[in-house]
Amino acid sequence: MPTRKPVSDSSVRYSLLISEEARAQLRALPKPVRRNIGQRPDALQKGLSGDVKKLTAREDKYRLRVGTYRILFQLERSSIFV
Repeated sequence: MPTRKPVSDSSVRYSLLISEEARAQLRALPKPVRRNIGQRPDALQKGLSGDVKKLTAREDKYRLRVGTYRILFQLERSSIFV
């Protein structure tokens, strides 16, 4: 079965849904790190830009690398679930 890759078309705008668990983890980080990571999901909404990789053996699950941190998300149609 062929693997699906995220669409990197900059004209596609994804909706972003962040879980309470992800928000709590973000709040626990130092403010400069939080600010840097917080800007990345916004860029994801505009065509999945950034260092995005599909997770091996995980259907529709990806990671976005931000320095030493990873943002894990699931892609379903036009929605990103963090």
